[in-house]
Amino acid sequence: MTALGLSDLQFALAVIGLLILILVAILNVKYARALRKAKASVEYYAAERSAREPTFGTGFADPIPGEQIEPVFKEGSLPAKAELPAFSIDPRIDCVITLRFSQPIMGSEILKEMHSWEDLSAPSSARWMCEGLNVDHDSSEAWGLLMPDSSYSELQLAIQLASRRGPIGVLELSDFCSRAQALALTLGSQIDMPSVSTMLDKAKDLDFMAAESDIQLSINVLFDEAYPWASLDSVMRQRGFILSRSGRTYEYFSNRAPIFSSSDLNPGKPVQQLTLLLELPLVSFDEKAFERMLAEGLEIAQIAQGRLVDDNGINLSEISIQSIRKHLDGLYENLERNGVPAGSSAASRLFS
Repeated sequence: MTALGLSDLQFALAVIGLLILILVAILNVKYARALRKAKASVEYYAAERSAREPTFGTGFADPIPGEQIEPVFKEGSLPAKAELPAFSIDPRIDCVITLRFSQPIMGSEILKEMHSWEDLSAPSSARWMCEGLNVDHDSSEAWGLLMPDSSYSELQLAIQLASRRGPIGVLELSDFCSRAQALALTLGSQIDMPSVSTMLDKAKDLDFMAAESDIQLSINVLFDEAYPWASLDSVMRQRGFILSRSGRTYEYFSNRAPIFSSSDLNPGKPVQQLTLLLELPLVSFDEKAFERMLAEGLEIAQIAQGRLVDDNGINLSEISIQSIRKHLDGLYENLERNGVPAGSSAASRLFS
């Protein structure tokens, strides 16, 4: 008998029961965490960038009475968007492997040997790229995508080290490096390749920096009374917003590219609150996107009898607005210091 008056068998069963309860609790925690990660991945693949509604940190739902920027009135149709950037290899965010040939080699031969690399293009894989140094007589010896009828003296293979999904994994990076080594052997080329461990450390650093800077700012306009959809649509168009193709969000363009947008709305139904959203890393500092978004929020609130509030429905104060401005300056400086300025092609890739 134990001190509690239990037999040895009863005590043992009680201990086993307690251990089972602890194990179940641990499994539930792990399952919940995995479920959150899976949900985030599904949302990432299911949404286009223009309609994406990432949910990052709170505390940025306040705006500021700063400079009022005059609205740019636009036509009711979608403006011609700027051409999508042709991303190129970038050592700041890529693991770059160089192959050098003793004699120029045709692009068709290289592409033939790389045909089996197509499986690396799966959505779950990190972005990879290949560029060659064209040495044809009618070429200016420029790096670019491989063309079958051109000849090349060097080849660069690169795989992205981090994105919003996190840093590249050791297996994926090792597989890419092994393929590059096999290609170099097949083509009889010299190879210049960084160590896997060095690139994994760089990937972790990139991911840590990105996590600190991946901020979505929001400005909430709370209407005194639910605002009719038709009236809101008229106000938004007058302020220069464009209704997206989905018909559920509005976008504000600058230089033929959207710099901020509204949250998802229910077309045809009165709107109680309008939220404007800005993905900080994807818009250049020069666009002054936060100031412009704030100015639009203030104008909409004035026209439609509303007020600017934080995520708790409390009116924004000048102190909170100044705090946001100060924090934004630090975020922009952090991105610049790490070689990934907001709105740059590197930022577009890293925060995708």
